[in-house]
Amino acid sequence: MSKPAASASTSFQRIARHATFTIERVYDASPSRVFAAFADDGAKLKWFGGPDGWVKTAREFDFRVGGREYHSGGPAGGQQHVFDAHYYDIIPNERIVYAYEMYLDTTRISVSLTTVELKPEGTKTRLTFTEQGVFLDDFDGAKGREEGSAWLLDKLGQSL
Repeated sequence: MSKPAASASTSFQRIARHATFTIERVYDASPSRVFAAFADDGAKLKWFGGPDGWVKTAREFDFRVGGREYHSGGPAGGQQHVFDAHYYDIIPNERIVYAYEMYLDTTRISVSLTTVELKPEGTKTRLTFTEQGVFLDDFDGAKGREEGSAWLLDKLGQSL
């Protein structure tokens, strides 16, 4: 899949807003099971994606250091939301580090570095999700991204 081109329009003032947020969840599952929900294609399909009713238009999943994950989709007839990630560090059952770009149609709206850490807590797992992002030209912001990430992590918990 080729990635969308960045918007070339300069009819507005360019701005880059930086933010970091951290979300924690405790799941009633082992670290290996939570890790598998990220690493296994079928398991990830159960929780990672847009709201019910969104149409998926393209997908790629290569979970390995140097691999790429790509999703595009959106409401029928509406804007396409594109997630284009590259994996940089994977320690099974412990840590995942990836960088990703988000687009609305062909406009890049953010670039982020994300770290997912898994720690055992008895028979459960504490997941710590930290995102460091730059949100471009006010198309998106940290608050909305944090809410969306929390929603996905709740869906992850339901899938476990």
